Amino acid sequence: MSNKPPAARVAKVPKSAKIAVIAARFNAHIVDELLRGCVARLEELGINSSRIGIHRVPGAFELPLAAKWAGQARGCAAVICLGTVIRGDTPHFDFVAGEAARGIQDVGIELGIPVIFGVLTTNTEEQARQRIDVGARAAEAAVEMITLSAEFKKPQRR
Repeated sequence: MSNKPPAARVAKVPKSAKIAVIAARFNAHIVDELLRGCVARLEELGINSSRIGIHRVPGAFELPLAAKWAGQARGCAAVICLGTVIRGDTPHFDFVAGEAARGIQDVGIELGIPVIFGVLTTNTEEQARQRIDVGARAAEAAVEMITLSAEFKKPQRR
């Protein structure tokens, strides 16, 4: 199994495109690092801070609803969801991680815009820290999907 993400395939994003980043406050010491990496990478890719909306929610379970609200906003081209769910001694992990993943996917399908899953689901805090680059990878995925979406919307030549 590979643990190396594919190289980013990014192009210019339309100047009108806005990206919402929804970040959980639970496990903030890790999520804040994901958020920093995400925003820094978006800016490297040409998305200035005025086009990035950052919104905080209590935890990963609340990410899908906030993603839906953000995605319904005018001009929102993509939503990036960031969070960290670390396994504990109870089945709580399974419910939160699974429902967050399902909900985030459902929102993207329902709204027809990229809703990126940047949620770490790990057994330990150390594993989460080893995957801190997920914030930057989520930014790349959002930009790549915005670009792909624009390709599908182009009028076809006959």
